Amino acid sequence: MIDRSKVLEVLEGYDLEDLRIGMIASHSALDTADGAVEENFRTLAVCQEGREKPYVKYFRADRDKKGKIVTGMIDEVMMLKKFPEILEQENQEILREKNTLFVPNRSFTSYCGIDAVEDQFMLPLLGSRNLLRSEERGDKRDYYWLLEKAGLPFPEPIEAEDINQLVMVKLPHAVKTLERGFFTAASYEEYCQKADLLLRQNVIDQDGIELARIERYIIGPVFNLDYFYSPITKRIELIGIDWRFETSLDGHCRLPAPQQLTLNERQINPEYTVCGHNSATLRESLLEKAFTLAEKYVEATQEYYAPGIIGPFCLQTCVDKDLNFFIYDVAPRIGGGTNVHMAVGHPYGNALWRTNMSTGRRLAREVRVALENDCLDKIVT
Repeated sequence: MIDRSKVLEVLEGYDLEDLRIGMIASHSALDTADGAVEENFRTLAVCQEGREKPYVKYFRADRDKKGKIVTGMIDEVMMLKKFPEILEQENQEILREKNTLFVPNRSFTSYCGIDAVEDQFMLPLLGSRNLLRSEERGDKRDYYWLLEKAGLPFPEPIEAEDINQLVMVKLPHAVKTLERGFFTAASYEEYCQKADLLLRQNVIDQDGIELARIERYIIGPVFNLDYFYSPITKRIELIGIDWRFETSLDGHCRLPAPQQLTLNERQINPEYTVCGHNSATLRESLLEKAFTLAEKYVEATQEYYAPGIIGPFCLQTCVDKDLNFFIYDVAPRIGGGTNVHMAVGHPYGNALWRTNMSTGRRLAREVRVALENDCLDKIVT
């Protein structure tokens, strides 16, 4: 792990009057960049050839002669053949010369590798570098370990041979790097049948099966709670809530039950590939529970992953019939669904800040506040 003091040495060499907010051009990059320009920062997107068009062409920033943004939000582009090339020393040096504060997202850690992010990427990260590893399911101190230490509710694990109720089997997709090969089962026999079918279809692989987590299926709606913790104000904010559209699950849900039963073997098991998000709110009587979840999580990160969470994080939850929350996933960085709040914000963040406040803008606002109070060192690792 790169020592925080080394990162602060890099930061000392920055021209704080000419900062860039940088990110991998994927996942939540548009929200990050949109929020940055709202707070009057220049932006830099690290693009991969073959998937650069939204950032290079369609959302590229246009500014007037005074530098005021007119359209778009991507000021500069670093074009790479593959995302991991960002780790090359010459590319890191370019980013440092441009005074880049880098926002880690899931694409960054997935494509570049968590070891490299921890040990090789010598740029100031806006967020908690050491917490990113907790997202690696199966790691000794992953987010399940942290949730247990925090006393937070999550679906209890079940051994395959002991399945006697509906469970979710969580494992990576064999082909789609960022996606999931999840499936459900209500008995050991069904588990074996579905696993065998998905193995033959190359949706999952044997390594994934051996590392899979099987947990009780929580029947209820899902809410991704998008929070922000400020080390400057020491305040937790609920910026917004989103939920996912997943293929081919959502297509299955729109079919009548008799029609579902007619699906062939390649259609019968839905996949859980996230393809979009929508916005949501909670009934007000649930908000206190939602804030309690965040409070316990923040305290646990400070105790076990010092300095603890910095900036945005997301607790992905289900709510059961008795209105109890269960956390089934954790993002210790900007969440994947925050683009739904881009530009317009969300009722909770907007109401708190009395303006359109997305996660991306809230992160850039934290940078602005840190600059004004000469404490940028508090929000980078």
